[in-house]
Parts: sequence; C-alpha cells; structure tokens
Amino acid sequence: MGRMFGTDGVRGIANDELTPELALEIGKAGAYVLTGSSGKKPRILVGKDTRISGDILESALTAGLCSVGAEVVSAGVIPTPAIAYLVRECGFDAGVMISASHNPFEHNGIKFFSGDGYKLSDETENRIEDIILDGKEKVVRATHENIGHRTEDRSLVDKYIDFAVSVTDVRLDGLKIAIDCANGASSVTARRALEGLGAQVFVMCDKPDGININSGCGSTHIEGLQKFVKECGADAGLAFDGDADRVLAVDENGDLVDGDKIMAICALDMKDRGMLPDNTVVATVMSNLGFFKMGEEKGLKIKQTKVGDRYVLEEMLRCGHKIGGEQSGHVILLDNNTTGDGLVTGITLVSVIKRSGKALSELASVMRIYPQVLVNARVKNEFKSEDKYMAVPEIAAAIEKLRSEFADSGRVLIRPSGTEPLVRVMIEGSDEAAIKKQAEELAALMEEKLN
Repeated sequence: MGRMFGTDGVRGIANDELTPELALEIGKAGAYVLTGSSGKKPRILVGKDTRISGDILESALTAGLCSVGAEVVSAGVIPTPAIAYLVRECGFDAGVMISASHNPFEHNGIKFFSGDGYKLSDETENRIEDIILDGKEKVVRATHENIGHRTEDRSLVDKYIDFAVSVTDVRLDGLKIAIDCANGASSVTARRALEGLGAQVFVMCDKPDGININSGCGSTHIEGLQKFVKECGADAGLAFDGDADRVLAVDENGDLVDGDKIMAICALDMKDRGMLPDNTVVATVMSNLGFFKMGEEKGLKIKQTKVGDRYVLEEMLRCGHKIGGEQSGHVILLDNNTTGDGLVTGITLVSVIKRSGKALSELASVMRIYPQVLVNARVKNEFKSEDKYMAVPEIAAAIEKLRSEFADSGRVLIRPSGTEPLVRVMIEGSDEAAIKKQAEELAALMEEKLN
C-alpha cells in the first residue's frame, strides 16, 4: 500500500479504497497519536458532509476512537471549517472531518485537526501512518471503565453559524445574495448566516440525498449559479463545495469571481483599512498571472507557495500574514479561522460590497485574468510524482520545450494532484486556443507513457 495521507487527509472510494476497517484503524492510531500522551480521557469532535458513505465511516472511525478511550462528540452534518473552529473554541483535544470535499459522492475522506484547530503536519500524519501500516508503535486498547463512548451535540452547528455572523462589522440589509450549497454541508449553515445578517437569500442545491453532493452544482460547476444569479437579480452569488471550505463568487452580471479575485478584493479592502500586515498576501504558484500583476500595480506583496492550502497556511503562520489562499476559492482569513472557510470568506466578500457601495463586477475589475488552461492527465498513481514522469525522456523533453517557449510570455506548471491519480498540466499565455492545444498534447503524451 502506498502513502495513505495526501495533501488533505486520507481519501479514496468509500467502502472500496477507504473501507470501514481502515477507518477503524485510522481512528485508533489517530486518537493515540493526538491524545495518547495527554494523561486524560481525550474529547474528540467528529463531523461529516452529506455523502451516503458518511454513516458507515463515522461508525467505524468512532469505534476506533472509543476503543482507545476517547470520548467522541458527533456534530452530524457540518462544514469542515466548523470543525476547525469548534475544536479550539470548545476545548476538544482533536477533531475529525469525514469528507472528500469537492469530489463526487462515491469518494470520501478522513481529515484530522489538532486541538488548536490546525490540520496535521506531515510528521504527525507519517506517525499515524507508520502505526497503521508498520505497527511501529503499539496502540493499547482501553478496557473496563476506560472505554470511550459517543454522544451527539447538534447545537454545535448553531455555535458555528453565530461565529460566522460575527466576522463582519456591517449588516447586509438590502443586498440580494444567491447561494449554491452543492447539496453539501453548507446546506445547514449558509442561508441561516446570511439571512441573520439581513441579506435576502436565494438558494439552490440545498437538498442533499447522499448522492447528489457536488453533482452538477457547487464551486466545481459554477454555470448553474451564474444562470441563477441573473434569474434572481442578485447582487452576488456564492458557490460552495461539498464540505464548504471553499467558495467561488459570481457577480451581478453572472461572471465568475474566482479565488484570485476574491483574495484581491478582500486584501485591498484590508489594506485600505490598515488591517493587512506588511501589505502581503500568500498565494500558490497556480494563481493567475494577472493576480501577480495586480499586486504590483496596487502595492500588494504576493508570496508564492507550492499548491495546497496547508503550505499557504504554513507561510502565513511563519511570517504573520493574515490572508492567503488558492484560485479554487480556498481562502484563509487567519484572523477568523485556522483553515479555508467558504462561509466566512463569502461573508467577508459581500461585506466589502456593502461597505464600499460598489458592484461586485467593479470590485472584481481590479485584476485582469490571463488565459490559463488546466488539463488533467490521468495516470497510474505510482507514476504521478515528478521524479517518475520526468524520468521518461519524451515527457521531459516536451516539458522543457514548453517552458522555454513560455519563459518570457507566460507560465508552464506541471504538478501531481495530492488527492487523485492525476498530473495537472497548466499553461498561461496570450493565445487561449494555442495553449489549450499544447496542454492537451502534453497531457495525452503523459497518459500514453504513464499508464
């Protein structure tokens, strides 16, 4: 078996790759590593999104947690960022979220948060993995009165909604906001929070049935919200993903406002109000070239990290920065939460609309989007790392040729997915048709050679 933990926890096809048996072992090892040396009976918060497989994985995970003496509190269906917030706010020793984020319903995942609300470090994940795969440490089962047990607390979602409402200092009365809940976790939070701030809210895809999460909706299928915004005459639209840790926006004309533009709008508002330390934003190498040019023009410093919100967060914590994120809409506002939070980001964005009195389209015009093409090459999992695909002469030559061609007029970025058996080929340049053809040709070559 290969490495279990990707860039965002353990992921796989539910009941196939991610089985109840594995969830049981993850629960045992995770509880031991995170709380085994605390000297007390640990309290662990567990939440899930709306996938049909959530119940079986939660049951198995909970059994593993309780078997080593943990007291488990189930929050039920709740966003991932709510777990990060509630763990530290309510004094839990750790938190676990069962979700595969933006992926289709048949996928699921298990993601841990430490007691301070942060995702685990690579070192901690490696230790959990070593226990499960190699038995490097012995996990002692609890017996007698030391066995843990499970309780439910459905009021925790209310506490999170109250928190989300508290992040803004303005009311949203008079604003019309359309939201796409992706038939996921935001179905239980987004409408209530926005209406609590006075907005008139129009809702789509808020009726999860276990298999319709992210299906033709949410932040990965923005076209539905684009149409809905215009039908409703809304001032803005917010599209969440399945576990609501990311959000994309749509302006009043139905045009996309992606994560780069959201960060630009929010960062410039923070800068104007003296709330942006060192006038710095943290982004990944996948941010659009236009984002970096906007920073140069508007006096923002933009630091780059490799792809993955954990690396953005590491840089933010290391240097004291307050905003960072990804083009996909995974935005971290560190004054509010320790991870990407779609609802908090959405509220922050629409608060800028209200505070400035400007339309979202005007706010978003601060940056130009350069043509950017992203093509996925589906390859065998064992061949998706850079040292593997660059060892193939034809692939290495094709990549180097492209990088040379775009050295002065764009960008070429090749990177493995952290959660799927994919290598992502991204090219930026002035001619969209040409870069699309070149990206597709490289992806096809990689699929031919790496399968």
